[in-house]
Amino acid sequence: MAKRKTGQDESDSDSDVSMIDVDFDFFNPNPNVDYQAIKRLLVQLFQRDADLFHLHELTELILSQPTIGTTVKTDGQESDPYALLTVINMHAHQDNPSIKALVAYFLQKSLPNPALNTILQNLFSQTEHHVGLVVCERLINMPVQVIPPMYRMLKDELKGEVTANQAFKFSHLIVISRTYHLSMEEETYLTNIKSKSPTNKKKKTKAVTTAPTMSRPVDGVYSFHPEDEFIKQASSHAIDYAFTAAPAEPRDSESFGLDTRGRLMLLPFEQLETMVQTMSEAYAVG
Repeated sequence: MAKRKTGQDESDSDSDVSMIDVDFDFFNPNPNVDYQAIKRLLVQLFQRDADLFHLHELTELILSQPTIGTTVKTDGQESDPYALLTVINMHAHQDNPSIKALVAYFLQKSLPNPALNTILQNLFSQTEHHVGLVVCERLINMPVQVIPPMYRMLKDELKGEVTANQAFKFSHLIVISRTYHLSMEEETYLTNIKSKSPTNKKKKTKAVTTAPTMSRPVDGVYSFHPEDEFIKQASSHAIDYAFTAAPAEPRDSESFGLDTRGRLMLLPFEQLETMVQTMSEAYAVG
């Protein structure tokens, strides 16, 4: 059964772009039909490094806990999910090949940040405090407004699970996401293209609030997903890193296209509720 439903409705009589009404249904992960779609979302999340993480085992692990997490679908429970948010107990599943690989990867990628690396080593080597791995990914055309409800439902589910069996009582959450880097030349080019676009007209839309537009970061690294700015603000530590696997074609001074990278954010669990509230206010649907 659907957990909750929301819709997106946009019309624009001043543009050549056609928009349609879409209802988004929220479901628990479905082990019977979601395997292939979730595995594809994991490949998208981990990009070039996806082969390092035993994605078959990771997908099976996600589907082994169908009462935790949410998928977003548009054509009923038996259709493929377009978005996924869930959390995995990294201590309880420390012997799983995918979790072992991720632990080693996180420790290696955090080496440039000694404080974060030390915290992760301590968290992974003890048993008193559990760490949750947050897996959140969606198809590129899915609106950010589907994300806050998914986090709200996850927060509520975790409260229920802790009351029932303590299996999801976390001290910290690790959130993995992506970033992209733009050189000054690339950013200038994209800005000029956008300003000259014939479809760059004032649109008539429903009241949807969004986060303010970011100014260029000093290092030119942007969040791939806009909601990551709120997660990063609530995190105690965050680090951006290059993927281990080399790109199919090495970038040079004449390369153009998104220079995609990874990001690890360490979120103290007590910050989750505030983060979800802030995100929900920023991306509220009127």
